Amino acid sequence: MSDHELAADLATQAGTLLLDVRAELVDASGAERKASGDKRSHEFLMEALAAQRPDDAVLSEEGADDPVRLRSSRVWIVDPLDGTREFSELDREDWAVHVALWQDGQLSAGAVALPAQNVTLATPSVPAPPPAPAAPRIVVSRTRPPAVALQVRDALGGVLVEMGSAGAKVAAVVQGLADIYVHAGGQYEWDSAAPVAVARAAGLHTSRIDGSPLQYNRPDPKLPDVVVCRPEYAEAVLAAIAAG
Repeated sequence: MSDHELAADLATQAGTLLLDVRAELVDASGAERKASGDKRSHEFLMEALAAQRPDDAVLSEEGADDPVRLRSSRVWIVDPLDGTREFSELDREDWAVHVALWQDGQLSAGAVALPAQNVTLATPSVPAPPPAPAAPRIVVSRTRPPAVALQVRDALGGVLVEMGSAGAKVAAVVQGLADIYVHAGGQYEWDSAAPVAVARAAGLHTSRIDGSPLQYNRPDPKLPDVVVCRPEYAEAVLAAIAAG
């Protein structure tokens, strides 16, 4: 099984497990669903990667950070449950599972599963989104849209689209349901690695908000900002951020 196929398979399987957790805990509290989903998906991914790629390192949101990854040429960067709040709300579909592979300085494979939508987006081949509408759609958190996203909306005459997890937001751009995702104010490598790998495979622009490259498997896994957008919007988005 290739790395691309493994990323897609594991993200999809973890998503199926999470749907089972939801079904089992339908009468539980949201906090219980969050905790169980995080734990069970993480354990599944760690066991599966240990079996399928025993020589590779892993960086997971739910695991202790092992510095051995900094000496490794292959590191899986995973978020077992991206969007725990949305997962805990039984009527929401905007949560995801992220599985990415960093190899020799680059993201080389990645998959974003959207289990409640029965969708997995995975490298190496991701269709480009359909043509954009006249007014760009900027996807933001439903609770705390960042100031940079508001700057971009105002500069480009766009509209905001509220959504949950980072993976769901990037997937919306890939699928043509939105056009721009801009985030600033706090994320980690596992929040964006798989979504960025998928976005790049679809031909989208990806960068930091200052236009510099996104880099992964760094000693500090904090990666606080990201831009993912249709390439035709990239120059205007970055200019709007810089002007603000």
